[in-house]
Amino acid sequence: MNMIRLIVAAGVTGCTVFTVVQAQGWPAKTARIINPASAGGVSDVMARSVAQHFTATFGQTFVVDNRPGANGLIGLEIAAKSPPDGYTLLAASSGMLVMNSAIFDKLAFNVMRDFAPISIVLSAPFAIFVHPALPVKTTQELVVLAKSRPGQLPYGSFGPASFAHMAMELFMLQTGTRMTHVPYKGGAPMAAALAAGEVTVAFDSVQNQLPFLRSNRVRAIAIATPSRVKLLPDVPTLAEGGVKNAELPAWYAMLAPAGTPRNIINRLYEDMITTFKSSELRDRFTALASEVVLNTPEQFTAKLKREIDAMTKVAREAGVKAN
Repeated sequence: MNMIRLIVAAGVTGCTVFTVVQAQGWPAKTARIINPASAGGVSDVMARSVAQHFTATFGQTFVVDNRPGANGLIGLEIAAKSPPDGYTLLAASSGMLVMNSAIFDKLAFNVMRDFAPISIVLSAPFAIFVHPALPVKTTQELVVLAKSRPGQLPYGSFGPASFAHMAMELFMLQTGTRMTHVPYKGGAPMAAALAAGEVTVAFDSVQNQLPFLRSNRVRAIAIATPSRVKLLPDVPTLAEGGVKNAELPAWYAMLAPAGTPRNIINRLYEDMITTFKSSELRDRFTALASEVVLNTPEQFTAKLKREIDAMTKVAREAGVKAN
């Protein structure tokens, strides 16, 4: 029995030594950042900015590997099943990580189990937008109108169980209202539909609606963040409008496969702190209606669990399931 214990202990010690040695020599080859979205969006700009600075800092090439499809599930699964050696990282959005966890009963991976959070990098605020013909200019006016016309106000989303859909479900649960869901195949057609008056309300990202907002074809009535945003300083928050606990800011973050050595996670996080001090980068993301909001791996882990639990409850109460 003592011999067995010694063998087991030696094995565990050997694995630990191997991991430490491997981590100390990192990076010794090209690493990839999986982006489960198409090129050109906010997550892609973030991933490429991070890759560029990691390459400069660590002396090895970091490349972005776009794996779009199935609301991010394809890329997420690839990242979750990659070796936890620091040579595969993940750039993902809250829509991918939180909403997929909330609406799917079974996935090929578990976000809280299979990923090691590094940091949220960007916040991309969502807001409630209305068509100018709708006679409301405040959150409370929208609530009153929706209650007077239950089920009659059509609201748009990117598709069933999308971030825009779930954000509105949360709003309706918190306000006791009911509007009619009209899903579109993506953010661009939904934004165009709101500007054209096909739908009268939408929970959407500021970035997506900015062109229509600037041309006065839509109106922003409330920001779904804890505080006002620089880009739209005159637009009050939902809480200021009297609706509590309905904030659902979208964010973009960096993660790694679970089991990635902690000293690698720490080095990546510390480099991002330095990287995103750059005013040039901050200005680049401000132009995309996003703000840099780095947090620690521990803070990110707690926030991720909190949001998954909250949105799972919303999905259950609203009866939203993946098709």
